[in-house]
Amino acid sequence: MPDRSPQQTAELVRDRMFAGDRASRHLGFEVTEIAPGRATLTMTVREDMLNGHALCHGGLIATLADSAFAFACNSYNERTVASGFAIDILAPGRLGDVLTARCAEVSKTGRLGVYDVEVHNQRGERIAMFRGRSYTQRGQPAVTA
Repeated sequence: MPDRSPQQTAELVRDRMFAGDRASRHLGFEVTEIAPGRATLTMTVREDMLNGHALCHGGLIATLADSAFAFACNSYNERTVASGFAIDILAPGRLGDVLTARCAEVSKTGRLGVYDVEVHNQRGERIAMFRGRSYTQRGQPAVTA
């Protein structure tokens, strides 16, 4: 994508990836911000996302963070996949909460990257911290132009 700015490339990747991301769309995620190496996604906690304690299932919080990570690390339009991640759940998400996952690139050297995601609720309370490790498959675009 030589005629596009890095921001335009990130926006194109966001649009094309989201169109094919059935899981994120099904869960009601929205990509609210995108930039090279950065992404912000939101999710409203629905009743069908609650566990047996009437709290947002931790796996869905991890999925929100993982999706923000995916959009951030693919924003350069080089196909990039997760090689691992860790998450700490710090507080519960509750029915009706709007959770925001903000991902920022920490390091990108060669094919390896490290990204941090903070998840907050609408009151600014920190819900989770996520660290993702990525592997870039050089020569393969994340999306086609």
